[in-house]
Amino acid sequence: MDTALVSLIAASTAFVGTHFALSHPLRGTLVRLLGSGGFMALYSLVAAACMVWMYFAFTSVTSGGLGGSGAIGWIIATALTLPALVLFLGSLRGNPASPAPGAEKFAERDPGGVYLVTRHPMMWGFALWAVSHIVLWWSWRTNIVAISILVLALVGARMQDRKKEVLMGEAWQHWEARTSYWPRWSNLPKAGVGLWVAGIAVWLLISWSHIHAGGIPAGVWRWIG
Repeated sequence: MDTALVSLIAASTAFVGTHFALSHPLRGTLVRLLGSGGFMALYSLVAAACMVWMYFAFTSVTSGGLGGSGAIGWIIATALTLPALVLFLGSLRGNPASPAPGAEKFAERDPGGVYLVTRHPMMWGFALWAVSHIVLWWSWRTNIVAISILVLALVGARMQDRKKEVLMGEAWQHWEARTSYWPRWSNLPKAGVGLWVAGIAVWLLISWSHIHAGGIPAGVWRWIG
């Protein structure tokens, strides 16, 4: 196997593994030792180091092309990335799962927008992004990164529920009772017109940037040029 591919597997495993370890079993001890600010600095440093490792390993891989899944794959991937962005953008405001101070207040409100779909819109946005890239069946390097993000998102969301139950107590339990881990896709149109407009704009911009970043036309640009 290509040594760069092995390095990418190791980097992706380290990224997911350190995220889980720092976010859950090691979190309490490290916060007591370093304080909240010190813990966040360590967490950010480790995450950044793993991402840099992943980037250089990814760009070093020169083998492992899979040929792609053709037009059907591109259609599915294009369709999945739009709701992925709507969920992600919607999660940036009023998210009780965020580490920001006062997040408990968000959990006490009635859910609206993307939280009518799932209480983990950011995680499910990442998951849809990952699936869209796996569906393309483009290369092993792409699949390795996408699978790591998929595991991080969906397993991480479940682990986050348990962590928040401890950290936020009744507030998170109340939020859980009114929201769903599994997406209720029929509620996606209720995310709001403004959010959908923003999502479409970002979707077009990011898919267009594929042309310049990797020389691969993606999204609707694959058909309209």
